[in-house]
Amino acid sequence: MKLNKISIIALAFAAGLTSCSDWLEQDPPSQLTPDGFMDSETKVQAAANQFYTDVLPSHGSWSYGIYGNDDETDNQVDWYPDSKYGTGLWLTGSTNSNWAWENIRNINYQLNAILEMYNAGSVSGSDTNIRQYIGEIYFFRAYCYFDMLQKWGDLPIITEALPDEESVLVAANKRQPRNEVARFIINTLDTATTYLKEDFESRHTRVSYDVALLLKSRVALFEGSWLTNFKGTAFVPQGTGWPGAAKDYNKDYQYPTGSIDSEATYFFEQAADAAEKVAEKYKGNLVTNTGVVPQSETDAENPYLSLWGTDDMSGTPEILLWREYSRSLSITNNIEVAVHHGNYSIGLTKSMVEGYLMKDGKPIYASDYTYSDNTLADVATNRDPRLTVFLKLPGQKNYYKNVESSEGDHAIETEPYPEITNHDVEGGYSTGYAIRKGGMFDKAVANNGSCYNAAAIFRATEALLNYIEAEYMLTKNINSGKILEYWQIVREKAGFTGTAVDPNVTINATDMSKETQDWGAYTAGTVLTDKVLYNIRRERRCELLAEGLREMDLKRWRSFDQLISTPVHVEGMHLYNTAMTSWYTDLITDGSSSANVSSPDLGEYIRPHEINMTNNNYVNGLTWHMAHYLQPLPIRQFLLTATDYASVDQSPLYQNPYWPTSAGEPAEE
Repeated sequence: MKLNKISIIALAFAAGLTSCSDWLEQDPPSQLTPDGFMDSETKVQAAANQFYTDVLPSHGSWSYGIYGNDDETDNQVDWYPDSKYGTGLWLTGSTNSNWAWENIRNINYQLNAILEMYNAGSVSGSDTNIRQYIGEIYFFRAYCYFDMLQKWGDLPIITEALPDEESVLVAANKRQPRNEVARFIINTLDTATTYLKEDFESRHTRVSYDVALLLKSRVALFEGSWLTNFKGTAFVPQGTGWPGAAKDYNKDYQYPTGSIDSEATYFFEQAADAAEKVAEKYKGNLVTNTGVVPQSETDAENPYLSLWGTDDMSGTPEILLWREYSRSLSITNNIEVAVHHGNYSIGLTKSMVEGYLMKDGKPIYASDYTYSDNTLADVATNRDPRLTVFLKLPGQKNYYKNVESSEGDHAIETEPYPEITNHDVEGGYSTGYAIRKGGMFDKAVANNGSCYNAAAIFRATEALLNYIEAEYMLTKNINSGKILEYWQIVREKAGFTGTAVDPNVTINATDMSKETQDWGAYTAGTVLTDKVLYNIRRERRCELLAEGLREMDLKRWRSFDQLISTPVHVEGMHLYNTAMTSWYTDLITDGSSSANVSSPDLGEYIRPHEINMTNNNYVNGLTWHMAHYLQPLPIRQFLLTATDYASVDQSPLYQNPYWPTSAGEPAEE
């Protein structure tokens, strides 16, 4: 049992290295490290290169890639809700594949081997380049830890590739308070910036000094928000019911700054400082949305659409880091196909569409323009220019380049009426609202599985938004620092003009009682009364549409609580009693297994989760449980680290709030 225990824990914390380079296929650190390991710039660069693939987000070959990462939020949904929105569906498991330390272990192994050789002066090559690659690897460790922080909260902090020794591995399972983990991530990024060279690589396909600062601002904003919004609960150190207090190694924990409020302030200050440095460098180089969707070769390019709709982002300073795809290298995706169809059935919600302002900068209920959703064209008329260009409309051209090309086997030249009755993953429109973010308007690109659209990973506009929120959380004053300056820049670049550029126009017209379908309007189950804070959240939502940050934001804002008492029926386009009803002759609305659209008895708007009402766990809407803010630790890990291999309480680990410590159990109330 003991030997088995060692091997399994070693697997969890010390997965073997894999690489296409022979010299990287070294023995694990429990064996003797070969002489000459990591002795050249080439080897150090190759070590860094592997983590671009292993760690950073990508499009994927058969999905909507990064632009589908906001799925399962109030922004975007598909046909099938995630189990976290049900009751009794998400269960603790003996294992949990997300409790995965392979990347962190591999990073630590490579990093320590490199530093040992570098500090001894034994790495040949350009010192500038070597330091750059070391900084990149530090960045990747921070990136991996931030991903884990969002999933688990408190974590072990591990900076070495651990040997296969039971006592060492068990001790390594001690979880550090979440704010200490966030501090570790920030410190790691600070270390990275001492190695990274500014503007090292002009194409922005490698991690840079600015990317490290931007991630630092994201991490710090996340943790400052979490501590603020979960204060006093079991989800923060020393909050009521915090499970870490039951362990001797954490029971007397005190915040480094003296209190949770001071700790949150520390993180907001870190976020504002890092974000401002990036914002100041790039605020003059952000592209402007013209509000026009080009429909022919003679139409002027819209540089805002082209931020994402390109195969080469190297000429756009706003994109700080991006991933390149190429058919010749057999590194491809399916983005263009998704844009030509229904975004792989990941549709915009009614909440998202109606959250966008009218073009005068006022909400749809307070504008001088009349809002109508009688047709999709009406929805996009006189709206925020971002929605105008991103919302796909029937009759628009999906491509105007290479029209006569023999390639593009999945290209659709003209956007059809939304295929709401087609539940095929590729072609279906789950909500009727689809976006064209990432599309290149090029028929030749739309080959199934062999598209080569570039993927934006970090862009500078986020820095402005991070600063606005962090500075406001510090001061609660919209006139503080550069809040208004940056906010107006974001608005101008979004395509607003005149008085609509002024966020005060929006704030003064906002009625919080009419914003309740936006989950970001809530914190701890209560609608915000601070209209400035809400509109900061709204701006972020609209600008970062489909960029994979929505769930992170909703969690740090504690914006799911209200679903506990008031389940939400997610809706899409206004189908019934509008001109759009006439678009369809094949609607089956009886709620049976043959149904292809929700019944008009449920409402005039499409409900993508309430089509087949038989054995449907979501007929009463999406709900929430507090436990679901974090994932449950795998039960097997408790048993393997227990002194008797059987008693959960003998493990150095502790379970996350409201999750049981036996497998196959739902969250506790």
